[in-house]
Amino acid sequence: MIEAAVAGRATVEETTHALSELPFRELEFAHVDTHRHLRTGFPEVVLGEGKTPAQIAAILNVLRTGHEGGGARVPVFATRVSAEAAAAVLSAVPGARYLPVPRAVVVGETPAPELGRGVIAVVSAGTSDVPVAEEAALTAELAGNQVERVYDVGVAGLHRLIAHRETLAAAEILIVVAGMEGALPSVVAGLYARPVIAVPTSVGYGASFGGLAALLGMLNSCASGVAVVNIDNGFGAGRMASMLNRNRTPAT
Repeated sequence: MIEAAVAGRATVEETTHALSELPFRELEFAHVDTHRHLRTGFPEVVLGEGKTPAQIAAILNVLRTGHEGGGARVPVFATRVSAEAAAAVLSAVPGARYLPVPRAVVVGETPAPELGRGVIAVVSAGTSDVPVAEEAALTAELAGNQVERVYDVGVAGLHRLIAHRETLAAAEILIVVAGMEGALPSVVAGLYARPVIAVPTSVGYGASFGGLAALLGMLNSCASGVAVVNIDNGFGAGRMASMLNRNRTPAT
């Protein structure tokens, strides 16, 4: 199909469509989707939790080389990777690096922030929410977005949030991460005319029920413009924000 495109017998659109229909790379324990970035604009991401270091490394090596064995064109990464597992993965995956706060293994350079039409601001209620917030921020950055971080500005001291009002008002999309009672997304959505992607975290004492209290609080928000992802799902929030922020203006 590539030869047909080069020879002019197939258009770029036809070639892209054909490539997007190609299958996966089959491993003993996984079917690795090597062409997801052609269909969705972002490669398959490896959930490290529940996988052995050898499995994580094998999947990352397939993704980084691509279906046809070429070099990686987009960064790939694994989430929820412990420091112990990461040590083994790094030794088996060339060019991999470990980011301990979001617990992510990344292969490939972070692209220039040129694919989004505006800034994505990631806001955390507390410092304990930062690992989830960093997963969201990293995901958005690897998708080519400019990201601003505003951390530890929860409702227990709203003056901290107001101090960053110019940054938040200038952002295109707001990702708001909170545990405990999960009130911060409602406050932010009531102050700024921007879409808010709310991320409940499992941070909190017993009656928070591992993030369920925050999840229900966010789903029952009295503020409009709040969409909610699953508990601790920073990756999902980062992807949704990236898709909403995508610059669809053709390059010149």
